[in-house]
Amino acid sequence: MSTIEVEGRRIRLSNLDKVLWPHTGLTKAWMIEYYVRVAPVLLPHLENHPVTLRRFPDGVDGPSWHQNECRGEPDWFQVFETSGRGGRRLRFCVVGNTPSLVWAANQGAIEFHPFQWQVDRPRQPTSLVLDLDPGPPADIVDCARVAVRLRGVLQELGLTALVKTSGSLGLHLHVPLGAPHDGEVLKAFAQALAQTLSKRYPEDVVAEMNRTRRTGKVFVDWLQNDPTRQTVAPYSLRGMASPTVATPVTWREVEESAADRRAELLWFLAEDVLARLEGHGDLFSEAPSLVQTLPG
Repeated sequence: MSTIEVEGRRIRLSNLDKVLWPHTGLTKAWMIEYYVRVAPVLLPHLENHPVTLRRFPDGVDGPSWHQNECRGEPDWFQVFETSGRGGRRLRFCVVGNTPSLVWAANQGAIEFHPFQWQVDRPRQPTSLVLDLDPGPPADIVDCARVAVRLRGVLQELGLTALVKTSGSLGLHLHVPLGAPHDGEVLKAFAQALAQTLSKRYPEDVVAEMNRTRRTGKVFVDWLQNDPTRQTVAPYSLRGMASPTVATPVTWREVEESAADRRAELLWFLAEDVLARLEGHGDLFSEAPSLVQTLPG
């Protein structure tokens, strides 16, 4: 057990030498250092948002779970309380500063999944998200092809989309809106987008969850816009065999991956992301402040 001071907060850290990624030997201490380094670009996507923590206390090869209930937090840690189904009281963690980020990482939280809405306007999302999920043998290159087509549909509607890897199999398109929106209206709009794309490109795209229809196609998951859903944050690590990251990318990178069928252009480890931040800056920097209007 050790104690560090972060922005005036003293935080007790435990088991820093525990290996979380057995295939690479990377430890909890390494993970905490990574999160401190990316805090300036990660926190704008977590601040004021309730978050689900995906915890891997024994590493990525051990048991993991998505934790919605904030437990054991220090007295300075922000918690958002709200009512769930049946009137059940819910307590969500709000990771709005570096001490909070370090505390959560010390709990074995490898992944951070914020809701698309903020605590001052519950269940009213401020952005739209489309999760491109490939059905094998489709892969991330196929997601890149679909992403380019989906960007075209959004541009027809006067909307700008940012894109990131999921850090796993697919891609995420984010359409920042700036202002809170009715959750059901936003979900219906996302569904209409997915259905439009599946009608234009029926051989490549599906808008239904039915897995029997997804083989070799890309599912445009519009259900991510349900106010009860969360999406992994930009710059969050993922609980994969290697420390992959949900990484913001440029549209040129997506286009090149699609054109050359090079999946490796959209696959990033933590050290790659740190180097990209040094060379390219934060490709999602405009997301928290970009204001757009959905078409009527």
